[in-house]
Amino acid sequence: MGQENKTQTWVSEFILLGLSSNWEMQVFLFVLVLTMYLVTLVGNVLILLLIRLDSRLHNPMYFFLSVLSFVDLCYSNSFVPQMLAHLLSARKSIPFYSCVLQLYISLTLGGSEFFLLGAMAYDRYVAVCHPLRYTVIMHGRLCLGLAAGCLGAGFTNSLMETIITFRLPLCHNVINHFACEMLAVLRLTCVDISFNKVMVAISGFLVIMLPCFLVVFSYARIVAAILHIRSAQGRCKAFETCASHLTVVSMCFGTAIFTYLRPTTGSSAEQEKMVALFYAVVTPMLNPLIYSPWNKEVMHALRSLLGKFSEKR
Repeated sequence: MGQENKTQTWVSEFILLGLSSNWEMQVFLFVLVLTMYLVTLVGNVLILLLIRLDSRLHNPMYFFLSVLSFVDLCYSNSFVPQMLAHLLSARKSIPFYSCVLQLYISLTLGGSEFFLLGAMAYDRYVAVCHPLRYTVIMHGRLCLGLAAGCLGAGFTNSLMETIITFRLPLCHNVINHFACEMLAVLRLTCVDISFNKVMVAISGFLVIMLPCFLVVFSYARIVAAILHIRSAQGRCKAFETCASHLTVVSMCFGTAIFTYLRPTTGSSAEQEKMVALFYAVVTPMLNPLIYSPWNKEVMHALRSLLGKFSEKR
C-alpha cells in the first residue's frame, strides 16, 4: 500500500517497544541500567557539590564542568526513570503530551551539551594559549553568557524540531524505541518526511558540526602551543588540562555524527536505540568518571571533603 492510502490516526498515547521483549533480558537490563543510573546521580551530584564547596574550584573551567554535570543529570532523568519502570512493566505506554515533553527536553539538553563542549574547548584554548590573560579573558560575565547561550541555542533548536515533528499526521502509535526519540517518532508518520529529513540535517550541522568545528580549531591551536613548550613537564601539564575534555568530546561528537549525519538508508531502529542508550545512560555516568581521575584539583577537593567528614565522626 502506498503512503497516500494510509489512514491518519489521532493518538492519546504511545506504546514503546523498549529494548527487549524477553523477560530475563529485561530484568538484566533493569539491574544494569539502575546501577549505571545510581552511579550517574552520585558522580554528577558529587562534582556539583565539590565545585560548590571548594573555593579552589571557583574558576571558568569548573564552572563549565558544573553546568555540564547539571545538564547530564537532567538529561539522564528525562529518560532513565521511565525506562526503568517500563523494563518491569507489561504495558509500556506514555501519554501523547508526555512524549512531546520528553522529546523537547531531551533535544534541548542534548543540543546544549554539544554547545557546552564547544565552549569548554574555547576555555581550554585560552588557558593553554593565553595563560597570563586567562582570568581577564574568561571573566564571569563571559562565562555566564556562554553558558546561557548554549542553553538558549539548545532550547531554540529543540522547539523547532519538536513542533515540526508532532505536527505530522501519524499512522499508528507504536514506537520502536524505549523513549520518544525524534527519528523513531518520524517513522510513525503517514506523509512524506523529506522536509523533516532536511531539517534534521540542518539541525545536525548547526548543533553538532558548528561546536565540533570550534573544538577542532581550539585543539589545533592548543597542539601548536604545546609543541612550542620546551620542557617535558610543561607539555605534560598542558596535556593534562585538556585530556579529559578531549576524551568526552571524541566520545560524544563521534557517536552523534555517526547517528545523525550519515545517510538515513544506513540507519536502523536498533542502532538508534543503542546510541540513545549511550547518551541517556552511559555518557552522563562516564563524564564525572573521566574528568575526576585526570584532574588533581578535583581529587584534592574530594580528599578534603572526605577528610572533613572523617573529622566530624
